[in-house]
Amino acid sequence: MATARQREAAKRNVKKAQSGARKKQTLKNLSSSTRTALGKEANAVRRGDEPTRDELMKQARRLNIEGRSKMGKAELKRAVARAK
Repeated sequence: MATARQREAAKRNVKKAQSGARKKQTLKNLSSSTRTALGKEANAVRRGDEPTRDELMKQARRLNIEGRSKMGKAELKRAVARAK
């Protein structure tokens, strides 16, 4: 059986974890125009109009682009286009 002190510590840990999880919900903190743009980009990827980051990474690996692991999707897209 847990002591009162252990129960209090467990409650504190749960509250800390819940607070951390709430803070990580960053999408709802973005502006509506940014959320809209993200949604449009995601839809383009799902339709196949635009490559995913993984697909861009494979192309960059094939083209031997340096610094690709540190690049975001937009940077990878530009680097692959320049290298082709």
